Amino acid sequence: MDSAKPLGSDVALPAEWRDFFALTKPRVMTLVIFSGLCGLLAAPGTIHPVIAFTAILCIAVGAGGAAALNQWWEADIDGGMKRTAARPLPAGRMDRTSARDFGVALSAASVMIMGLGVNWLAAGILAFSIFYYAWIYTVWLKPRTPQNIVIGGGAGAFPPMIGWVAVTGDITLMPVLLFAIIFMWTPPHFWALALFVQTDYAKVGIPMMPVVAGEKSTRRQILIYAILLLPVTLAPWWIGGTGAIYGWSALVLGLIFVAFSAKVGLRDAAPDDTMRPEKRLFAYSILYLFVLFGVLAGDRIATVQGWQ
Repeated sequence: MDSAKPLGSDVALPAEWRDFFALTKPRVMTLVIFSGLCGLLAAPGTIHPVIAFTAILCIAVGAGGAAALNQWWEADIDGGMKRTAARPLPAGRMDRTSARDFGVALSAASVMIMGLGVNWLAAGILAFSIFYYAWIYTVWLKPRTPQNIVIGGGAGAFPPMIGWVAVTGDITLMPVLLFAIIFMWTPPHFWALALFVQTDYAKVGIPMMPVVAGEKSTRRQILIYAILLLPVTLAPWWIGGTGAIYGWSALVLGLIFVAFSAKVGLRDAAPDDTMRPEKRLFAYSILYLFVLFGVLAGDRIATVQGWQ
């Protein structure tokens, strides 16, 4: 099917700019932009403000393009889920061809401008991150395995690495650790969400961990990943890549993350459970990553200014 139509109508509604903007998943893009910016600010060396702006813009546009391609491919799935049914394609406000072309255009433009305006290594990583999300995760992993979020977490872990490489032009241990932090953070973050929307995933046949392995196994794995995440976040401090401001902040934030995860992982949900611990963990996980990467950038600024 090449076009999406509203129920009860034979005519597709014309898409507005708001619909194209919605295709980029702006709420998700906020975290992508922020983590990319923090990776850029935390990197050693200097970068011209115009080049820095170009790098962050390309990260944002590339993420938006990948999100549009994700929604183009999953239009039918989104239509079957309450959480995503109001998106432009399942709601019939846009035809699928337009969404696909929009995603391709954004993706190609972001990579080309990154290469020409910043450096080609950053552009190559950006190109791979788009491919990773749009194809490896969306097309291959998500409909086939409950490990979709574990492996697919790499898609959202690239922005701070890209920001770092935009400044330095090379890959060292530090940007790899920044990648690893988001990679390890993604399963407990997303599985907390999956626990209280699992009926949506079950209805459309997506094998999310709670649907396939059950709630008890998912809860236990959330706690395990939260515990494993803590030393990963401390690793930049241990190798001397950050100062004490980041190190102590990461420790405190991580222990709180483990505490929230323990409330989820060490209990059995009742049939009429409101999932409050899961919702609190999901909300905190978003705040956690924003604060952690914000402190990372602040730590670098404090070091340069001689405050630590």
